[in-house]
Amino acid sequence: MDRMRILIIDDEKNIRRMLVTAVESIGHEAMAASTGAQAIDELKAGRFDAAFLDLKLGQESGLDLLQELLRISPRLAVVMVTAYASLETAVEAMRRGAFDYLPKPCTPDQVRQALAHIERTRRLESRVAELESRLASNGPEVDLETKCPSMQKALDVAFKAADSDATVLLLGESGTGKSLLARAIHQRSPRRGAAFVTVSCPSLSRELLESELFGHVKGAFTGAHSETKGKVAAAEGGTLFLDEIGELPMEIQAKLLRLLQEREYERVGEAKARRADVRVVSATNRDLGDAIRDGKFREDLFYRLNVIAVRLPPLRERVNDIERLAALHLKSLASHSGKPDRVFSPGAIKALRSYAWPGNLRELRNVIERAVILSEGACIEAGDLSDTIHPASEVRLGGRFTFEEIEAEHIRRLIGNTRSLEESAAILGVDPATLYRKRKRL
Repeated sequence: MDRMRILIIDDEKNIRRMLVTAVESIGHEAMAASTGAQAIDELKAGRFDAAFLDLKLGQESGLDLLQELLRISPRLAVVMVTAYASLETAVEAMRRGAFDYLPKPCTPDQVRQALAHIERTRRLESRVAELESRLASNGPEVDLETKCPSMQKALDVAFKAADSDATVLLLGESGTGKSLLARAIHQRSPRRGAAFVTVSCPSLSRELLESELFGHVKGAFTGAHSETKGKVAAAEGGTLFLDEIGELPMEIQAKLLRLLQEREYERVGEAKARRADVRVVSATNRDLGDAIRDGKFREDLFYRLNVIAVRLPPLRERVNDIERLAALHLKSLASHSGKPDRVFSPGAIKALRSYAWPGNLRELRNVIERAVILSEGACIEAGDLSDTIHPASEVRLGGRFTFEEIEAEHIRRLIGNTRSLEESAAILGVDPATLYRKRKRL
């Protein structure tokens, strides 16, 4: 059982002492409060996983305090404890967001069972969120071992940062494994028992993205037929991964800045501020410095995100990793396709190592998947690989090359690093049709 921080809220000293003793005997940490105000102060001062809350705190109503506690910490699992046990109060407590309900006096064994139930549920929620994130991700399923010094340096920095709550900014071309590294940071952090939640910033319109990120109340906009908590609330106590942060609309950037600075946010259609306890990891393939100069990204938000920056090298700079990564993909994809025991020929390995890989790890996986499907023998030959696989160009600035050779190489790399031909054409300042004709001649 993972160690949890538990808040005990009861106006009776003996009950507080019994609950603290029961919680600590299991191996968890306990803090006690005798009033609602003390409980709120404790919750604002530090993160708690669960709370045992008395239904009657002198003249205070535990049900009213319940809602305030959940506003401050939405992921807090609150167990109501009362001598005034009844079906009506139990239903009302659960309706207002309580996790469980115990009669008073409760035994140490009942406390242990309640905490075990909380932990099982949290682990299940975390696992579901992780699986949803994996299904939504297009990232390659590879490990993080490397023989590349620059990649090892990036991993060292990332894993040192994992132990802290500092925001991490992952930089690198598309397909270099930023989402995979974000998950690895979470798994090595003290928050690994909570959820890892991914938000793809370019995937939705501004309005829908704001709702997905912060949630909305019923009736906030057309089609909002029910309340939605949002990804920030889903990541409570865990890690919020903002993929392609450079595409975040300016209107939402201000709200994200508030979340990072004040740990507060508001749901769409609601004026009430909510507290959030999340660790933010973000990633981008864009140059945020250029975006700031172009007025498309807030400089103050950049400094909040850029506490620890980790740059992942492209696959073309990880030549000594290519054979092992290709073998991992081959083993997995061949097994899933019912074609086990596939291997690469020496010629195929040479082709894989010599290719420039503009699409990085994602392109590597796609090439191998295609080869697995189309190859007929147990040995995958160079000819079974994609027709686009060709040796890396030796063209470099300042070398003895023509303008045409330099232009061709620049176009190849740019197309590999952008999402569409239209985006590449906009960067080059040419018509997409012109770029299409040039590409066919490459």
